[in-house]
Amino acid sequence: MKRKNLVVRRKAKKKEIAVKNSKIIKVYNRFKKIILKNVNNESFAIGVSGGADSLCLAYLSKIYSSEFRNRIHVLIVNHNLRKESYKEALKVKKILKDKKIESKILSWNGKIPKSNIQKQARDIRYSLIFSYCAKKKINYLVTAHHRDDQIENFFIRLFRGSGLSGLASMAENVNYNKKFKIIRPLLNIKKTDLEYITLKYFKNYIKDPSNVNEKFLRVRIRKYRKNMKAEGLNTDNIIKTINNLLSANKAMNYYKNKAFNKHVSFLSKNKCIINEQIFSDEAQEVVFKSFSDILSLVSGKYYPPRSKKIMSLINRLKKAEYSKSTLGGCIIEKKDGFFLISKEERVSVSPYQPSK
Repeated sequence: MKRKNLVVRRKAKKKEIAVKNSKIIKVYNRFKKIILKNVNNESFAIGVSGGADSLCLAYLSKIYSSEFRNRIHVLIVNHNLRKESYKEALKVKKILKDKKIESKILSWNGKIPKSNIQKQARDIRYSLIFSYCAKKKINYLVTAHHRDDQIENFFIRLFRGSGLSGLASMAENVNYNKKFKIIRPLLNIKKTDLEYITLKYFKNYIKDPSNVNEKFLRVRIRKYRKNMKAEGLNTDNIIKTINNLLSANKAMNYYKNKAFNKHVSFLSKNKCIINEQIFSDEAQEVVFKSFSDILSLVSGKYYPPRSKKIMSLINRLKKAEYSKSTLGGCIIEKKDGFFLISKEERVSVSPYQPSK
């Protein structure tokens, strides 16, 4: 039976986007299903680096926008880590423009990191994108995280000794805060499929040299995975384990939410109190998850501190002599049977600088 072409139409006067390739249709239909479920006709933002994954996301988003007539904000981040950074961003903009995809460059105007570059660059990226989305009242960021990213994250967190939440890796959708969601529609798609689509549509993509630099743990894990595959640890079994952990994490969130309702009160967006009875009433993993989420919510940071640091804090909070400390952009103070957690105020340069 001959497969029908996927034809996406804009209103009468607009061009049609006809997709004849069955492999692309299959990936797009998976993408569309998740976007419809989580975003529907609202506008959303995507970040494009010029790599295969994000260019594929830009193409799929273009098709979706044509079919459902919602606006896609395509954002390119200039981290300003090197002199060539802005020229590289312009190159990505041209790649998109050649395919009639409009985009905006966001340039970092703050302090340039000197260490832990990958993490710092990620924090810069999210800071710029979230600032832009807040100004434009956009509630969704759609990312290009795929199945291989999911597996690599699992092993990174395994090496770091993460708990249940960390090992569960990435969920399809997650609340960044009460107004903003991150959607990951490609988690079940292989990286090779995204590369295939990008090469079909864009013909080429920008290769990041850090992706083959073995000083980064993620790159070394890719090498380990090849050896593990030879020993019989296949991708499907790893994904099955991750999905089981995601299910267990949902159950854990249920008990964490109950603990929140019982022991936690928010005084404002960036300040809350926690009853010290949480230590005697709740299981250790529930306590850990509660503090991890609270530190993220109060500080406004998407990623909480490392699990070792959170556990160290929890152990110190249990001691009678504890008074005050800071962690993850928060101040934690002991106050007559309660802990007051408030955002640590720091003087900083506004990071948001829109370019062309």
